[in-house]
Amino acid sequence: MAEWMPLILFIVVCLVLMAGFPVAFSLAGTSLLFAGIGVVTGTLDSAFLAALPNRLFGILSNQILIAVPLFVFMGVMLEKSRIAEQLLRNMGLLYGPLRGGLGLSVILVGMLMAASTGIIGATVVTMGLISLPTMLKQGYSPSLATGTICATGTLGQIIPPSTALIILGDVLSSAYQQAQLNMGIFSPDTISVADLFLGALIPGVLLVTAYLLYVMVIALFKGEAAPAVQDRPPLSWSFFRDLLVALVPPLALVFVVLGSILAGVATPTEAAGIGALGATLLAIGYGEFDLKRLKDVMDSTLQVTSMVFLIFIGAALFSLVFRGFGGEELVHSAFSDMPGGVFGAMLVVMAVIFLLGFILDFIEITFVVVPIVAPVLLSMGIDPVWLGIMIAINLQTSFLTPPFGFALFYLRGVAPPHIETKTIYKGVAPFIVIQLLILVLLAIYPELATWLPEKIYG
Repeated sequence: MAEWMPLILFIVVCLVLMAGFPVAFSLAGTSLLFAGIGVVTGTLDSAFLAALPNRLFGILSNQILIAVPLFVFMGVMLEKSRIAEQLLRNMGLLYGPLRGGLGLSVILVGMLMAASTGIIGATVVTMGLISLPTMLKQGYSPSLATGTICATGTLGQIIPPSTALIILGDVLSSAYQQAQLNMGIFSPDTISVADLFLGALIPGVLLVTAYLLYVMVIALFKGEAAPAVQDRPPLSWSFFRDLLVALVPPLALVFVVLGSILAGVATPTEAAGIGALGATLLAIGYGEFDLKRLKDVMDSTLQVTSMVFLIFIGAALFSLVFRGFGGEELVHSAFSDMPGGVFGAMLVVMAVIFLLGFILDFIEITFVVVPIVAPVLLSMGIDPVWLGIMIAINLQTSFLTPPFGFALFYLRGVAPPHIETKTIYKGVAPFIVIQLLILVLLAIYPELATWLPEKIYG
């Protein structure tokens, strides 16, 4: 019975999470319960629990994780100061007269929003409230409009600089060092969040390009589904001046933040500070800043950050108890005996993560599943950057897939009553196919994720 305790612990945690209990308390509470059982029955060495204070101190002193509240602040400020709304309106004016132009604008603005926040719910709800009424008013097909918004809202999983990639990068960095120590390498290589950002660039650009091409094809062959916007003001110097004033500052902010990280000029934490300050200055410049809005932004940032760090603490306790029961050896032996070797192990992990994406959020999967499977996969020779990007795109696809995809639920909550759920499902289907094609392409050509980090950082 003792050898099955890690598996029972994992299953019970998933069941408690599915029951709707808060993630952090589910992880910590279930782990403490099993730890108590293990200590009483003699199947768990209490020394594993003695390592918890060091783990907690490591979380609180981790410089990379300071970027989380700063990036969240940046995204929430851009959202609540209506900068994203103004950006969408102006992009719509620029591309609107083209068939499908409004759809292209939604994808591009949604990409920037997703990169800023990295939180699927915030992006989908914001884009749903801002762009869905406009698209429907302009005569867009409801399925195309809802599908575009849902797909664009999930881009925060893969488009840097996003909170999701920062968290995944930190977890994978620890898993990579652990994998090397298990292999007897006592001066292990490291990967950074910047490596993951670089690895995500080419797949992210491919994904956005595929979305844009799909909307263009629909506009070309089925123009009534993506008509041109007719009410753009006449072209004039003042029109282009207003357009530049609205477009350039937000775009410049994202490029400065991402560029400073990739160029090695700033760490992710420093760049996040620049982003938070820049978003605040933009809000002031646009006349959308006041003390009430600042309080709302700070409250939202505090809530999200508290949730993330509580999950960090719960996940640390879960990880210690899981390893104390011999869970790592159980997973390693299961993967070693699996037919197909590395390919078979990777396929099973991707399938499990995809299915868990129906019931667990990205943060939960990153803290619960990735620390269990990543060290074993990495010790089998899998590149950590490629593994991280595969996980991110896989979860992005899961969040889009009916009937349980999170993005679908978020949009359903803000969509008008006359938009049926099956219409949303129909709209996301082509984007799911695009996601799967990119995932297969990345599986066949890992260089799409690994080439840039190797080229720039060696």
